[in-house]
Amino acid sequence: MTTHSETRALPYTPEQMYDLVADVPSYPEFLPWCSAARERTRLDEGDRIVVEVDLVISFKVFRERFGSRVTLWPKRKIETEYIDGPFSHMHSIWEFAEAEGGGCEVKFFVDFEFRNKVLGAAAGVFFNDAMQRIVRAFERRAAQLYG
Repeated sequence: MTTHSETRALPYTPEQMYDLVADVPSYPEFLPWCSAARERTRLDEGDRIVVEVDLVISFKVFRERFGSRVTLWPKRKIETEYIDGPFSHMHSIWEFAEAEGGGCEVKFFVDFEFRNKVLGAAAGVFFNDAMQRIVRAFERRAAQLYG
């Protein structure tokens, strides 16, 4: 099992950061290794929206599609749960809150494990660097959109 978490103070509103992370179909435009993204289904459940999505991750000769269920808790939290693909499990949480003095605090947590132990061992070598690059990609995208 591999986990990563971090908290960032950013000069954008919680709503702006929520909207950026919730826009999964735009991920291939700015996220490293994400070559495709599409929504399978979208269901409004009143207090939350549940979206099933497919992402294609490409890195050198490695190319995998995985499906996940994204629960959008409007303007405050986004949870992702694994449906199918190369993982044995995957869960992530993004939380967005007003920061004292302006801007917002963004908390990110991910926990996953590859089904293939060899792939999991290889991923473990660069995992923390990869997660930091992904978070930085969201920061750069926010600067492009809202800066």
